[in-house]
Amino acid sequence: MKNIIIIFTGGTISMKESETTHAAIPVMSGNDILKLTPGIDKIANIDFLNFGMFPGPHMTPEKMFELSNIIKDKVTLGGYDGVVITHGTDSLEETAYLVDLTYKQSNPVVFVGSMKNSSEFGWDGPRNLMDAVNTATADESYNRGVMVVMNNEIHAASQVTKTNTHTLDTFKSVDFGPIGFVDNNKVYFYYNYTKRQYIKTKHASSIVDIIKCGCGMNNRLINFCVSSGTNGLIIEGMGRGNVPPKMVSGIENALNKNIPVVLVSRCIKGKVLDDYGYEGAGRELREKGVILGDNLNSHKARIKLIIALGYTNRIHEIKDIFEKNYY
Repeated sequence: MKNIIIIFTGGTISMKESETTHAAIPVMSGNDILKLTPGIDKIANIDFLNFGMFPGPHMTPEKMFELSNIIKDKVTLGGYDGVVITHGTDSLEETAYLVDLTYKQSNPVVFVGSMKNSSEFGWDGPRNLMDAVNTATADESYNRGVMVVMNNEIHAASQVTKTNTHTLDTFKSVDFGPIGFVDNNKVYFYYNYTKRQYIKTKHASSIVDIIKCGCGMNNRLINFCVSSGTNGLIIEGMGRGNVPPKMVSGIENALNKNIPVVLVSRCIKGKVLDDYGYEGAGRELREKGVILGDNLNSHKARIKLIIALGYTNRIHEIKDIFEKNYY
């Protein structure tokens, strides 16, 4: 059997309903969860590490980067064949993507969580964890980067997103679909997602902001972020990547201060392009120096910019990181 380490970080999979507040809180350690997952020791030789009991919103890029370094150490120094990470679903996709951008080993890394806590009927934690370990042990899982396994489906970390607040099938790769699935403890892959990047970053800092566009918005929020010390901006534009005209001066203000600005779309599918030429449209913004964020959603684009800024502060290099092989 292969040697797998499970790193427990918290999330709903570690939660029970409090007897006093009747609300779910993280209380179970990795050992507690493993005891409630019968048969997992028949899939692989399991070790575990308690990284923390963090609800999803309590994760930070700094913690994510620390976790990424632990994963690399467990593979390169610990000799593990694969790594499984349990995580709160609210920020699971962000942590998984940060690890994907900073991990270049071939051994499988799989993120997993649950939508129900252990006090609820139909707790999905044990089944999801079994599927994740099965995926981490599969020979076909090597050289696929970081994956997310939920609800029997396998997704590429760079593409998956949480789409529903409560359903078990909330995690979707809206542009390309899952890369595989787990059925009766067997792993099957549809295709190999090859559009991956590795960024040799030195650190991760949270001081990157997201601004979502709405009709009639102006430069006020952008200028506030610039004056209060932001290191970078993600603009979640409309459609193909267009903004209200009164926001343009704020974007120019950021660019003039050498602050990278990345443009994504508020649409749930598709990528931004510079094929509109009116005021505030993608063509004008790109000509001014705005970076196009491909099909990333705003919170993943933020993670990518955070990691890119840990590697370089040169705008042209950050632009290359985002737009290389774009067209």
